[in-house]
Amino acid sequence: MTMAQGIPPAVEMSGILKRFGPVVANAGIDLRVESGEIHALLGENGAGKSTLMAILYGLVSPDAGIIRINGIPVRFRSPRDAVAAGLGMVHQHFMLIPRFSVAENIILGCEPGPGVRLSRRRAVAQVEAFMQQQGLWVDPWAKVADLPVGMQQRVELLKALYRGSRILILDEPTALLAPTEVEEFYQILQRLRANGQTILFITHKLQEVLTVSDRLTVIRQGRTVGSCTAAEATPSQLAEMMVGRSLSPGSQVATPSLGDPLLEVERLTLRPTSTRQSGHSQEGIQLQVRAGEIVGICGVEGNGQTELLDLLMGQQRSPVGTVKLRGQDISQSSPLVRRRLGVRAIPPDRHQQGLVLDFSLLENLLLTHSEEPPLAGRVRLNYARAQTVAQELLHRFDVRASSTRPPARTLSGGNQQKWIIARELWGDPCLLLAAQPTRGLDIGATDFVHERLREARDRGCGILLISFDLDEILALSDRILVLFRGQIHGEFARGEASRQTLGLLMSGGSLDRVCGQEGIS
Repeated sequence: MTMAQGIPPAVEMSGILKRFGPVVANAGIDLRVESGEIHALLGENGAGKSTLMAILYGLVSPDAGIIRINGIPVRFRSPRDAVAAGLGMVHQHFMLIPRFSVAENIILGCEPGPGVRLSRRRAVAQVEAFMQQQGLWVDPWAKVADLPVGMQQRVELLKALYRGSRILILDEPTALLAPTEVEEFYQILQRLRANGQTILFITHKLQEVLTVSDRLTVIRQGRTVGSCTAAEATPSQLAEMMVGRSLSPGSQVATPSLGDPLLEVERLTLRPTSTRQSGHSQEGIQLQVRAGEIVGICGVEGNGQTELLDLLMGQQRSPVGTVKLRGQDISQSSPLVRRRLGVRAIPPDRHQQGLVLDFSLLENLLLTHSEEPPLAGRVRLNYARAQTVAQELLHRFDVRASSTRPPARTLSGGNQQKWIIARELWGDPCLLLAAQPTRGLDIGATDFVHERLREARDRGCGILLISFDLDEILALSDRILVLFRGQIHGEFARGEASRQTLGLLMSGGSLDRVCGQEGIS
């Protein structure tokens, strides 16, 4: 894309400096985004991307530096100022009111009609017309709390567009989308750009950067490393710019040494949100995870992944079917009993389910291991031993924190995720339920987590991997199951399935259709 002559940049940030106590988050970052382009912002977790975007959107005030929007110097004191200047932001952790409807969330703050009473029908009519115009549809009457995460993300995008945003900041917008949905989303971005909107696109997916962006900027340790066009870059070059070193080639995939069955699921019924109006799926599912095996489950959000995880952890009970661990029926066992038997879980949402953000890292470790030796004594917790274990985990899992004492919320999202994984793998569990283990992580952190999961598998742990990232599913899984509307819609050994095959099955296609499209006889 060529820069228009005489048109100032849509966003220009110069010498942005921000400190939080002794920590320097932004150390003089420069960022220039041309009007009408899709610009990708890359960097490791903790590199300063979130702080920079918080400054741009008025959530945080910089200590130094200049911001210009369309060539005009600005100083935003709040997001309201940023929105008035034509900016909109879709956050990775959504800013929606769960008990409000989709339409109410979209029009909140700019309600139609005079007076203090809201005409919901008029609001819904306006929102429906707007959705048709944008080519993005979500049931306007649905409560946000009842929507799968992917649909909530779409509501956030519609909310920003409804406020007339001409500069959109998108934080990991495709993290939870199926391949077919990703392609549709790319088309939406291209249409928005064609309409003159500017898009600042934050992602950790290097191939996505090269596919959808016009230009990109890489930051590392709070500083700008460089900018270039997407056509000039390669994935390996970008990865090296992000982490400051060459990444080693991926590990050779070894044939797993399978042990006895650990997890056996028979006739378990799921109630996916995608088919909630029709009740439970008609048939129960069955699956098996053996010791020393990673079984990947892929599917579009809302097809039963959350329900499956809750049933396996004992947070829900199925009216029929059985769950066995090492041959023992645990269908009616509580989550605590299952943890005592060696079942661990990486939850899909680290903030809502994985951590108590105001608790320290040490306290978050004790929350799930307080009854286990050597942390549990006869009468009280062994805090000295717990502190030693926590410090060892900080080291082993490269969690970037000054100590185990700071609240979990002071860590970057990637370091919060690594702490959860460290906590759940400590003590060598027999079965790990890993849901979205690398959501929002950069390439270096993702590679690190994958290695830890492979190491656990090689020690004999059985892993059930639930992920929306097909690259992750294909890279880690020894077997792959496709989940569609609460049913297993396909099963493949490593190397048998392509992205296209999985994508079509995730969308409800049949194996006959897949074989026809791929030319398989």
